[in-house]
Amino acid sequence: MMTALPLAVDEQAVRAALPALDVRRALSAMFRALASAGAVQPPQSLTLFPNGAGDFITYLGVLADAKVFGAKLSPYIVTGAKPVITAWTALMSMETGQPLMWCDAALLTTERTAGTTALAVDQLAPADAKRLSIIGAGAVGLAHLRHVAPLRAWESIRVYSPDLTASDAKRAAVQAADARAETSASIEACVKDADVVMLCTSSGTPVLPRDALTKPALITSISTNAVNAHEIDPAWLPEMDVYCDYRATTPASAGEMKLAAQHGWSPQKVKGDLPSLLAGTCEKPAYERHAFFRSIGLGLEDVAIASELYRHLTDRRGQAQ
Repeated sequence: MMTALPLAVDEQAVRAALPALDVRRALSAMFRALASAGAVQPPQSLTLFPNGAGDFITYLGVLADAKVFGAKLSPYIVTGAKPVITAWTALMSMETGQPLMWCDAALLTTERTAGTTALAVDQLAPADAKRLSIIGAGAVGLAHLRHVAPLRAWESIRVYSPDLTASDAKRAAVQAADARAETSASIEACVKDADVVMLCTSSGTPVLPRDALTKPALITSISTNAVNAHEIDPAWLPEMDVYCDYRATTPASAGEMKLAAQHGWSPQKVKGDLPSLLAGTCEKPAYERHAFFRSIGLGLEDVAIASELYRHLTDRRGQAQ
């Protein structure tokens, strides 16, 4: 449902609006604003619930060009089974200080996460990259496939998830996302000879064996908001060219980066981030060894895509009047 300002936008309304949102434009503009001091990205804040009941992360951001600021709250609630993970974003005006929108951010988080990885792949993958591999076939993995499929002339797209071979519905969803996509029976088969490997899981522990890759590749990772979650072995970082979404905040939050200090790696070894990549001020990988891109999810990404949603909804409302 949607009400008068501030707009209250539930999941159904977000889903209906998604096809009209220009995620790539919104994120590209945001990272360029961050490079030119037109945006502010504070560190994310992790708050633990008492008695091991979970936690919540607060994602903050200020986007001056759009004259908005906001925060996303994302809890990780421990249960007897699968943890509960939700997300809601508050968008506010820099001009009036008043709230503009309160929206369910679950679908938006999926889209901005995949959109951010797609920006990284476009900037970091070799221009002649031909083989794309995806680990994870849930909503996040499929969104990554949708966003990255147009970026290169992929000759093969392979997808692996432990439950794919047993689920006709999930295999059909992969095919629906891109007709070129094929399912693999193992991680090793999926990533063999890959140019780009996208890790799209909610795992808190490594999912990609260090010896599975047969050539230097770009590896992208998102992980989850469990404490110190990581999708690759932290000891691998010193052997890689490391990039991230925002070097000022990501190393303090990304699990493998924090743990890699035990293996001689430090945040000073980050070669670049999306603001510097889009501004053309950092060196790109030469692929003499693996490149690694880590996204933790920035509050600014949430503010940017929430602002894009707000623009779409208010434009549509204005046209209806």
